[in-house]
Formats: sequence, C-alpha cells, structure tokens
Amino acid sequence: MSTEDRRSYHPALDGVMKLLSKANRDLSLVQLHIEGEFRSTYPDNANPCKLICRMKRIQEDLVSLKDLCQELLKEKQDLMDQIRASLSAQRSSLNRLLSSSGLPHKTDSDDAAYTNLNQIIDEWKLQLKSKTGDEKDLDKDINLMLFSAIVNNN
Repeated sequence: MSTEDRRSYHPALDGVMKLLSKANRDLSLVQLHIEGEFRSTYPDNANPCKLICRMKRIQEDLVSLKDLCQELLKEKQDLMDQIRASLSAQRSSLNRLLSSSGLPHKTDSDDAAYTNLNQIIDEWKLQLKSKTGDEKDLDKDINLMLFSAIVNNN
C-alpha cells in the first residue's frame, strides 16, 4: 500500500488495514502452498478441488440433460402419434379406394407394416407393465413412462 493510499484512510483504520493486508498475504501464501502440494501429490487432472468443481458442473449438466431428454421423448411421442394417425388415415383412404373399385378391404393381418407397428407398441406396453407395474394410461405417453422406468432403475 503506498503512502498516498494510507493518507486517504482515517488514522484509526491504519491498524485494521495493516491486519487485513497481512491476512491477505498469509492467505495467498497458504493458497500457493496448498496448490504446490496438490501438484506434487496428484497427477495433473486429479486435483480434488478441481474434481469437486467438475462433479458439481456435471450434476448441473445432468439436470439440464434430463430436461432435454424429456423434451426429446415428448417430441418422439408426438411424432409417433402423428405417424400412427397418418398411417390410420392412409389405411382408411386405401380401404375406401378399394371399396370404390370393387376390391376387398385390407385387414390388419394383410398389412405387414401396420401389424409390425402394433406389435412393437404392444411389446413396449408389456415392458412398461413389467418395469413400472402401472397398467393405467399406457397409451398416453409410452416413451416418457419407459424413460422414467429406466432412470428410476439406474
């Protein structure tokens, strides 16, 4: 601290300022000493203080990642619902065209893609029942329930 800085303080603060300056120097020396010990004891990336900071950052990132996963699953569920509705509408249109042309209607067993889609959805429902034990409202949000079951088990 320069003499000009000391003159700007009240004389009663001189002792306090000296004490605070000494404490600041002592803390800086302790910090340098601890950092030196960490460098000599631990490899470059194994500093416990840095690892704790990194773990806190990862925990914060996990929360946002979980939110993003839930949003992604919601979008996936919406897409699946749209595909299912579109497929159903196309099947209905196809059956109307077949009817108007005098050909027989397509049944679920005749359409392999439709049958496979329903089989996959039924398998997911069975997985959910076994993982969550919850049989109500499985059709509402299958992916979210499956994700919740997986996350809760881990």
